[in-house]
Amino acid sequence: MSQSEDAVADTEGSAPASDRRGSLWRDGNFLTMWTGQAFSQFGAQITELAIPVLAVLALGATEFEVGVLTAANLAAFLIVGLPAGAWIDRMRKRRVMIAADAVRAIALGVLPLLWVLGVLEMWHLIAVAFVMGVATVFFDVSYQSIIPSLVRRDQIAEANGKLESTHQVAGLAGPAVGGWLIGALAAPIAILVTVGTYVISFFALLSTRDHEQPRAEEDRRPLAQEIAEGLNWVFGNPLLRRIVLTTATANFFGTVGMTLLPIFVLRELGLSPEMLGIAFSLGAVGGLLGAMATPRIVARVGEARAIPMSAIAFCIAPFFLPAISLVPDLAFPLLVVQMFVMSFTVLLYNITQVSFRQRITPPRLLGRMNASIRFVVWGVMPISALLAGAVGAWIGTVPTLWLGAAGELLACLFVVVGPFWAMRDLPDAHG
Repeated sequence: MSQSEDAVADTEGSAPASDRRGSLWRDGNFLTMWTGQAFSQFGAQITELAIPVLAVLALGATEFEVGVLTAANLAAFLIVGLPAGAWIDRMRKRRVMIAADAVRAIALGVLPLLWVLGVLEMWHLIAVAFVMGVATVFFDVSYQSIIPSLVRRDQIAEANGKLESTHQVAGLAGPAVGGWLIGALAAPIAILVTVGTYVISFFALLSTRDHEQPRAEEDRRPLAQEIAEGLNWVFGNPLLRRIVLTTATANFFGTVGMTLLPIFVLRELGLSPEMLGIAFSLGAVGGLLGAMATPRIVARVGEARAIPMSAIAFCIAPFFLPAISLVPDLAFPLLVVQMFVMSFTVLLYNITQVSFRQRITPPRLLGRMNASIRFVVWGVMPISALLAGAVGAWIGTVPTLWLGAAGELLACLFVVVGPFWAMRDLPDAHG
């Protein structure tokens, strides 16, 4: 596997000498990028609550309209996900992230303006959600591909753990603050906070330095060939193929719950936006603990076995959501438990599998690898969101949640039945 060996040598050889010693706590360059992402993640958590609340409570959105809104936000992964990876592999990923932050700040800032003018309608939310989704495709693919150009290969897992931990810390404060802002002021005002965090991320990325080398012109081929190379890399690896199939299936059925959650909680259960925000925050404690516990769990059971173990748990947890309707008096604590379990197990799974795929992929393929995976695992989500909205309008919110939970059980089969149990460690770049 000479390509992988060359990739490792290039990644390590390009790192600044000052970054070769100590942990990432001493790497000011990484800390600059990390700080910007901390603010960005915090703001994103607020908006993830504010926009559905704005749609459901202020604009009176139906199940189907909520499904369309969710699908619009995710459609870009299906529409431009694959070519985005090939384009990003031809560009400096940090610059792509900077441009994406600018677009997201401007697009999101339109909503409070329309609200102040008194002309905000549902189609405005859908249009902004789509633009945000396109920018997020480019940002996220670059974000998941830039780490090897910021840190050494042996620091990749540490970097991912820190970034995922930050996401969960943002999940602790973001929804609760968002719920308070929505209750005390209004959802559009809460959205303005997110606009400010994207601006902070924009300037943090401007101050970050990477050692990524742009691909030589002679290394570029027609777009279709480059896309095919990324897909072949992903699906040509039997372990990575099983992980992608599990993630895609889990996302397809999990999107049912994600789409109908605002209607289920705010209308069916009658909880307030503030309580929903607090539930998100308390549930995110599970993700934070999952990120912190992942190194110890992996050390004890092995990297390979951690994947099917976590998959089994996060495929069972969705049943807790519709079950809340059977005991509405305990709605709030059960909602917190469900979110806690999901967050913990998904973080264990994601840190492990993302570190694995970053470690084995040559730098020249990182953008296409991540875009190919995002195309599959996120591309199914807008389809699921539309189906969830249509089925929810047809048979009701709670029965649709039960169907989604039942389908989720299929997801873990790809990694539970396979070679992971017989292994302890996943292969590195040398195979």
